[in-house]
Amino acid sequence: MKPQRLNYFFWQCLLLTTSVMSFIEPLRVIPIIVAEIPGNKGQLLPRKTTTKSVALIREIRSLSRIEHPLTNAQKLVTVPTPSKTEVIPVTGVKVNSTNKGLEVILETGVNSDRLQVTPRTEGNSYIADIPNAQLRLTSGNTFRQSKPVAGIAEVTVTNVDANSIRVTVAGEASAPAVELFDSTEGLVFGVTSTATTGQQPTTPLQKLPSEPNQAPIELDVTASPDIDYNPTDAAIGTRTNTPLRDIPQTINVIPQQVIKDQRALTIGEALRNAGVVGGGTFAQSDRLILRGSGTSNILTDGLRNYFAGVRDLTSIGNVERIEVLRGPASVLYGQGDLSGTINLVTKQPLIDPFYAASFSVGNYDTYQGTLDLSGPLTTDKKLLYRLNGSYLTSNGFVDFYSQQRSQIAGALAWNISTNTKLTFYTSYADFSRSAYYQGIPALGTLFPNPLGKLPRSRFLGEPDKENQDTSDTRLSYRLEHRFNDNWSLQNAFQAIFTKYSNDLKTRPIGLLPDNRTLRRDVFTNPEGVNYYVYDLDTHVAGRFKTGSIEHQVVFGTEYAWNQFYAVQNRYDFPSIDIFNPVYGNTTLGTLLSSNGSGVKVDNLGVYAQDLIALSENLKLVLGGRYDWSSQTSYTVFDLFGSPSSTSTASEAFSPRVGIVYQPIKPLSLYASYSRSFIPQTTRTFNNELFKPDRGTQYEVGVKADLLGDKLSANLALFQLTESNVPTVDLNNPDYSIPVGEVNTQGVELFVTGQILPGWNVIASYAYADPRITKDNSTPSPVGKAQTGVPLNQASLWTTYTIPQGNMQGLGGGIGIFYVGDRFIDTLNTLKVPSYVRTDAALFYRHSKFDATLNFENLFDLAYFESGTNTSVTYGSPFTVTLTLGWKF
Repeated sequence: MKPQRLNYFFWQCLLLTTSVMSFIEPLRVIPIIVAEIPGNKGQLLPRKTTTKSVALIREIRSLSRIEHPLTNAQKLVTVPTPSKTEVIPVTGVKVNSTNKGLEVILETGVNSDRLQVTPRTEGNSYIADIPNAQLRLTSGNTFRQSKPVAGIAEVTVTNVDANSIRVTVAGEASAPAVELFDSTEGLVFGVTSTATTGQQPTTPLQKLPSEPNQAPIELDVTASPDIDYNPTDAAIGTRTNTPLRDIPQTINVIPQQVIKDQRALTIGEALRNAGVVGGGTFAQSDRLILRGSGTSNILTDGLRNYFAGVRDLTSIGNVERIEVLRGPASVLYGQGDLSGTINLVTKQPLIDPFYAASFSVGNYDTYQGTLDLSGPLTTDKKLLYRLNGSYLTSNGFVDFYSQQRSQIAGALAWNISTNTKLTFYTSYADFSRSAYYQGIPALGTLFPNPLGKLPRSRFLGEPDKENQDTSDTRLSYRLEHRFNDNWSLQNAFQAIFTKYSNDLKTRPIGLLPDNRTLRRDVFTNPEGVNYYVYDLDTHVAGRFKTGSIEHQVVFGTEYAWNQFYAVQNRYDFPSIDIFNPVYGNTTLGTLLSSNGSGVKVDNLGVYAQDLIALSENLKLVLGGRYDWSSQTSYTVFDLFGSPSSTSTASEAFSPRVGIVYQPIKPLSLYASYSRSFIPQTTRTFNNELFKPDRGTQYEVGVKADLLGDKLSANLALFQLTESNVPTVDLNNPDYSIPVGEVNTQGVELFVTGQILPGWNVIASYAYADPRITKDNSTPSPVGKAQTGVPLNQASLWTTYTIPQGNMQGLGGGIGIFYVGDRFIDTLNTLKVPSYVRTDAALFYRHSKFDATLNFENLFDLAYFESGTNTSVTYGSPFTVTLTLGWKF
């Protein structure tokens, strides 16, 4: 026989055998997944050849179950319907080019035959819904790749909800033809691009390589870097990757593409897109303002840095995206501020080689270089790496100011087996700057000075003397083990060592009556300031059912140990003329204080949470955490006192309750209640320890996924109450008592995603009105607004990239950032005015090269980023930066 006839005879025998067996065993369902065709090594049997099918027949029916005579034998070549409770994890996504187009591989290992696929076409797009799968990628559960081959505009794989995946292949001129295959690697979508055929093909058979000694499928393999403006899930809200629509609390995600498009260098710069006020250009720490109060709750891959609010700025050169959980998060992460928690998701090792570099140059002598390398270290791809490096040098707009930032970060992932993965992380960052800048007097800038106006570049410290350096070393690991498709264990540990040093640091005290002489003192840290952070978390995540109710649970324990120690001296220092400064003072005045002191903090917490699916469209979240915290404040020496040590201990329970109702799948209505706590070390006149500072939040809102899940919106109304706030003890004025209270009411609106192909947007509006409701101070501030908090804040950043044609890849962006006025005194008599800043970008993007021109403060607006009643800090004037990037 000729090979073609042999193949035909083989298929006929196979179909005949299957038909006979369906007569003999009417209750049995026979799976036929992959068959090798004789003479065609490596060719796979397609599940179904279709481009416009609405549903697939998934089993072979017996005669007793056949409603109509069969007219097409192909219906017999099918796969069984899996159990309704089975959810197949998809741990990686690959897009490979082929001679007819491309193949999209959902990596499931040998479980791909159990996936239920329902395909359809809409316009130029092929869409396949898989209702019994979940995408589990470590860098975010949305995979998107634009223009993978000619004729294909975009490939997207994303979670629709907790139990289903959607695969979308968008053609440029028409919907592509797609075939399904099962392989040892996973489910394969064979895509034929219309650009390669000039017409809609019929039923071509896609070839895939066959490797008899293929390595096991890796666990949680990361897809290529996220270029989406609209991530659909986050880990910060539940400690597992959960669709945002299923979480009854507002969560913002700033993806890598937004950070890159805006060339954001700090957490504050990136989060201005999410209704967050950062510390500004010269911020000394990551202290951020959202929902009416400050927060320094900074996580890295879910692990806490307890000193983020007092140390220098965190480097984000190795950050893939930033997640923001708005409101209390003590239910999962223990003690922390009530307004919100930020999680930095770092760049993970990739399974395929990835090499990228960039170079930037801008005004104020700004130069920056970055490097990003990733890929496998072994042929079986069990050992993967990621290496990020960056260096920045720049002179700011303030006289004598300069800064240098460097960072190197590495990650090594070892896929020990199909179900076990161990990843090691390390990073070192150094941030040095000269001319410690603390703003300039408000008199002559914010308020008129009869002697004139001060330039925003004025520096009132000591040039070449105020040199600072902060080095930050982080070591961590993460062990992940999957017991089965429903249960997994994660153990993670991090250690952070931070050292801050400075030659001297001048501090303005206030102007003399002549309105030009500024009094100063100075601080020195001869031994530097040292921070040590250790955090160990172990938790189990699982899925199970009680009757018809589905549960997604997380329970675990966390132990953290942190220490801070510093030696600090304070001296009197010569004054300076703010209008005609004379520099060069090096003589320290009278020693005013000298001590060596520190703090040790131990915290142990146990937590549990259950995301309960009462029905397909009704979900309930129940969670709680109990923490035991102890703190020791000690003084080793004090020039004007004696060594001392004070220990305190406190404990607290932090609950969360939330409900989500989805009348239709793209729409979620939700309500939630949650609490936070922060231990306090202050004691009353009667030597009683203060109760922990408690935060309570009530939130209601609506989340909507629009335009086929490409655009998301979130509207929230909230009320926050902070209680046990220290205020003066009227009976003992030298002491405080914890009876103060602040109440904040507000509304927030966020819109992010893609409006049209190539047109992205991220927008926010935040209204927060924090009012003091209890306070014993005189005169009373009750009813007054908190200082430093804008009542209104808004942002809009939008970009457009030409998606096709001769000018494909050319685009630009425009951003408008509004911050309302802020009171700077407790009685609300003085304000820092509002401002509207405009940024812009022009860029060209190619698969291997891109060029971006960023404009910050396009109209050179003179505005105040922060201020008090004695000093203010200007924001940056007009700056322009050109960035060239390459991918190899």
